[in-house]
Amino acid sequence: MSAEEPLFRVVRGVPTAEELAALVGAIVVRSRPVAAAPPVAASAWARSGRPLAAPATGPGAWRASGLPR
Repeated sequence: MSAEEPLFRVVRGVPTAEELAALVGAIVVRSRPVAAAPPVAASAWARSGRPLAAPATGPGAWRASGLPR
């Protein structure tokens, strides 16, 4: 591709300068790589609803069973 060759061309219709600018903006946005969102840590509220790997046993286990982890 030479420097004189257009990257795209309008095949039908006569777009305004604003329409061409919107098209170019959409192409630029779509061509950028998407950044991965950082992982979100679970809140204490969400963690409290998850079962333990094994139920607590021994003295005070009944009290520990109702406390958040």
